[in-house]
Amino acid sequence: MIRIETTANEPVYYQFEFWEAAPIKHGVFTRLGGVSQAPWDSLNVGGTVGDDLAHVAQNHERMYAALGLDGAQACTVWQVHSADTVVANNPMPNRKWLARADGIVTNKIGLPLAMRFADCVPILFYDPVQHVIGLAHAGWRGTVQGAALSTLYAMRDAYGSKPADVMAAIGPSIGPEQYQVGPEVVEAVEAHFGSTDGLIQWADDGSAYFNLWEGNRLALARAGVEQIEVAGICTAQNTHEFFSHRAEKGRTGRFGALMALTEN
Repeated sequence: MIRIETTANEPVYYQFEFWEAAPIKHGVFTRLGGVSQAPWDSLNVGGTVGDDLAHVAQNHERMYAALGLDGAQACTVWQVHSADTVVANNPMPNRKWLARADGIVTNKIGLPLAMRFADCVPILFYDPVQHVIGLAHAGWRGTVQGAALSTLYAMRDAYGSKPADVMAAIGPSIGPEQYQVGPEVVEAVEAHFGSTDGLIQWADDGSAYFNLWEGNRLALARAGVEQIEVAGICTAQNTHEFFSHRAEKGRTGRFGALMALTEN
């Protein structure tokens, strides 16, 4: 990933290298460059975590301005750890979110897609053939329920995208060395993937750790996606740059991921 930092006190964000010349605007934003006070300091874009909503609104404005996008046109969802995906054509009148879901796709030029994260995996999609984008949110539930595949298949069903044409990017999230899980998660991983090999790591004390990056990469690869970039940045180990629900014991903000198509 490429770290983008402009001037002091402005949002800092990351972009994926294989989209450097693509006709899209995108960014996975850090927690830096906003106006919120601790423990939501400073670019918190989560409106349900206890932060001053006026600060959250200013942070949203800063995030969209950083990519030169119109925040009034942005489409998002009420994230519920599901595997549901919606098609976005325009914002919902008188409501900030389109539906309760964890994936969004569009082929509308200049229509921003946005989601919020604090350990779960941001998954960004771009089909350069059909000129379609998608954005997904996957924690452990979303990963074993197929949130990434839901978004991929929504691109296929709505716009004719072929998995082999789609480029997928797995953004910063809690890493495999930090994400300790219980037996119910291990069982769900084995049931969904058919094995825990490469997905669950066992510590000497018998505790289990789930590799969300590999789970989503493997799911997409099995579905025929050939171009996948993995950021490999752990939010729990980098709380100076990212919010982490696990590392900060739930009292923290949400960082944003943002995508929009530009003209071909």
